[in-house]
Amino acid sequence: MNRIEKEGHHFIGYEYKEISTASPMFSLLVDCYGYFGWDVDENTRHAHTDHFIKLKRDRRIINKAELTRLQRKFEAGVADLVELEKAKTTKATIVALTLGIVGTAFMAGSVFAVTAEPPRIFLSILLAIPAFIGWISPYFVFKKMKAIQIEALNPVIEETYDAIYSVCEKGAKLLHK
Repeated sequence: MNRIEKEGHHFIGYEYKEISTASPMFSLLVDCYGYFGWDVDENTRHAHTDHFIKLKRDRRIINKAELTRLQRKFEAGVADLVELEKAKTTKATIVALTLGIVGTAFMAGSVFAVTAEPPRIFLSILLAIPAFIGWISPYFVFKKMKAIQIEALNPVIEETYDAIYSVCEKGAKLLHK
């Protein structure tokens, strides 16, 4: 790092950055921010569910503007990666919850049919069949739809990782010029 001498004192001017991230992205961020001139501060702490990364970078780093531009590309790629990971289960969750709610509505109709005066047993049985199907099927529908989404999104996720790594390689080349 660059040392600045002022009135006989040596010091390094740093800029600081703190990032809060979920556990799966922690190692990616720690590894890749180094390619943009950032060093992990020794005060980085691990929370139980989230991780906080404290970074520092020499203010007088060479190619700082270009490194910052590449860092923004990297951060956009990481944000895309997080959204793609969420997309694996979002659609499956919505469909499974909808099935569960429809099953519950049918069960409510079945209960109202059996408690009516006079009780309508045939209607109650008729409504209870889709109600039980609506209560049992969400688990299986969720698993199947999640598997389909994972299969569809894995190539896109791999492309995003490749793009992130290429940006990091460019940053490493600029940093070591």
